[in-house]
Amino acid sequence: MEDSKHGDKDFTKEKKEKSLRSSFLDGIYASCMGGFVDAYLTPFILLLGATAKHIGMLSALPNFFASIIQLKSADITEKVKSRKKIITKFVLIQALSLLPMAFMAICGIRKPFIFILFVVLYASFGAISYPPWASLMADHIEGNKRGSYFGWRNRTLGFIAVLATFTAGLILHVMKKHNAYFGFALLFSSAFIFRMISWCFLGKMHEPYMEYKKEDYFTFFDFISRLRESNFAKFVIFVAMMNFSVNMASPFFSVFMLRELNFSYLLYTSITVTATITIILLTRRWGRHADNVGNMKIIKLTSRMIGFIPLLWIINHKPAFLFLAQMFSGFAWAGFGLCTSNFIYDAVTPAKRTRCIAYFNLLNGLALCAGALLGGFILKRLPFLFGYKILSLFLISSLLRIIVSMTMPAKLKEVRSVNKINSNKLFFSVIGIRPLLGMEKRTPRY
Repeated sequence: MEDSKHGDKDFTKEKKEKSLRSSFLDGIYASCMGGFVDAYLTPFILLLGATAKHIGMLSALPNFFASIIQLKSADITEKVKSRKKIITKFVLIQALSLLPMAFMAICGIRKPFIFILFVVLYASFGAISYPPWASLMADHIEGNKRGSYFGWRNRTLGFIAVLATFTAGLILHVMKKHNAYFGFALLFSSAFIFRMISWCFLGKMHEPYMEYKKEDYFTFFDFISRLRESNFAKFVIFVAMMNFSVNMASPFFSVFMLRELNFSYLLYTSITVTATITIILLTRRWGRHADNVGNMKIIKLTSRMIGFIPLLWIINHKPAFLFLAQMFSGFAWAGFGLCTSNFIYDAVTPAKRTRCIAYFNLLNGLALCAGALLGGFILKRLPFLFGYKILSLFLISSLLRIIVSMTMPAKLKEVRSVNKINSNKLFFSVIGIRPLLGMEKRTPRY
């Protein structure tokens, strides 16, 4: 591989702020797309007559192909010598992949496998664009401000995603009385329009200068071979094992609500977005704490909390309690999701970020795929627990999460200088009972 250079050497403050504004506007419409699609893939395939096997495949196969295709994302980016070109090209193709879904809904084509194929395309094209996008965004934000910035960004865009999800749920609630298929067609068509608008704003971003060097190149097998000595490689394996444990049960929460508990689309949507709203409200707060005490401390605390989430669904199925369970889930995932992403930005150099993010997503995608397939495979073979086989699956997922969270993080180290704090003080500071000193509010700009 030859050394190569690309980007804007004159990357001024004005260009950075313009680029971040364009990225934020892209995020608004991308969030709308996600709100109209992501939470309604399972409800739509259930409408098509899907079985538990289909549900497992719906979660597994998009993650599998999206992760495999990301293995080449860094190579494609370095060959093209532009992260921005890769982002815009594949985001456009992702938008186009929504049209066949809308067509299936309009025509009422009851073919779950065909729908899964289109979801695979949708996820894969989006996945190719993510590593270069994350690398590009990291170049725009200073290391000690990433927690606050991405916390603010995720919270703001999260509110928009929730509004979009609620709007989509209301559309389905109304259209179900007339023609549920037309309701889903409206969702997927609107998502296509949202993604096209976001694509336009992505094209307005500036790409800072970057030099690609031969010494920055390393293969996936080079990455795996350093597992024993590499803190980052150990971190990737830990997150992958957590996601494997989580995704054994995660695809089936929707099935449990819609098929077993017979919740309406509106109640399903309300419970689903409760976790999202909690994440939105707390992400920025977790981000400010991460800038102060480090990402790894928060990852260790929240991963243990994630282990107990399925147990809450086992002990009580009433909607009021499930709202509380989702609030607990959102509290934990807000910290875990933000800090796992920011840890990558801290742990690797800019020239290696695209490749490291791609390898990270590859292993996590394979773990998500394996978890969903295993969950779908064993579900019918499990004993009933309180009248439901799905609850036995929730229990297994919970036990695996707890084992992973209690053993693997002990081997991981923070990669930058941070303030020391124990888990109890951190928890009480996040919920506001005992705030840490120096946690002043900062409002980042676009």
